[in-house]
Amino acid sequence: MTGFSLAVHGGAGTILRRNMTDELEARYHAGLRRALQAGHEILVASGSAMDAVTAAVCVLEDEPLFNAGRGAVFTSDGQQEMDAAVMDGATRKAGAIAGIMGPRNPILAARAVMERTDHVLLIGPSALQVARDAGLPFEGTEYFFTQQRWDALQTTLQMRRHGVDDTDPARRHGTVGAVARDTHGNLAAATSTGGMTAKLPGRVGDTPVIGAGTYADNDTCAVSGTGHGEIFIRWNAAAEIAARMRHAGQTLTDAACHVVMDDLGSNGGSGGVIAVDAQGNLSLPFNCEGMYRGTVTQESGFRTYIYR
Repeated sequence: MTGFSLAVHGGAGTILRRNMTDELEARYHAGLRRALQAGHEILVASGSAMDAVTAAVCVLEDEPLFNAGRGAVFTSDGQQEMDAAVMDGATRKAGAIAGIMGPRNPILAARAVMERTDHVLLIGPSALQVARDAGLPFEGTEYFFTQQRWDALQTTLQMRRHGVDDTDPARRHGTVGAVARDTHGNLAAATSTGGMTAKLPGRVGDTPVIGAGTYADNDTCAVSGTGHGEIFIRWNAAAEIAARMRHAGQTLTDAACHVVMDDLGSNGGSGGVIAVDAQGNLSLPFNCEGMYRGTVTQESGFRTYIYR
């Protein structure tokens, strides 16, 4: 295959049908389509997979509906701490940031770490300085604040005070991401998140952990995950998909479905992944009620989904 493929996601396990209105569902589909369009513009012009996935994720970070960038959730002390990562399948170079607040698009800060430093993962003031040196736009707390996320924090904290177990996945996790194969045959992945509602300050999930929530290798696949980050980390989810393809000869679909359904699902790891292989095949399995997701390829048009 010489064409391109692109997939995006806006989180999994966070969609209860009883809470979904027609208007809200239309807004989610529109946000996913805008992300696909941003990546598609680059790929159709023979641009790079890395440019496409970062452009797509920037759109999702700018949309308050999704738990990344402007729509990031709050920690237990009422702050926002964001994680993001990118990986280039051609070079295996990667960049990631964790626990930061300030850059309008955390995914661009992660890319700056990859392109401007010798490191993979940065936190704190150093990560912010790399973003400033790259000339990235910053925003204040008022830009990132959304009433929906603040209300979710208050509800979660009240439940904890009353000793109630919070089983609503909408407050446990949410992420955005993109994977692509470009017309040159290169793969890339990008993932960004605000983490878990009421997480402990300093908690880092799977998103910036290369091999857990983000991975890309031209020989196998590119993967972006969304779900219960601790389980994704412990099962090395994204890299496990690639390993099954490389060492067991599995197809992308077989490898991705095994990891999501068996490795993660049977161990409390609610969530899903989007993945693309070296031939441009796409796989988007999830083991929960729904996953905001969309695809576009050189051969097929824009498609967005929420439920099965």
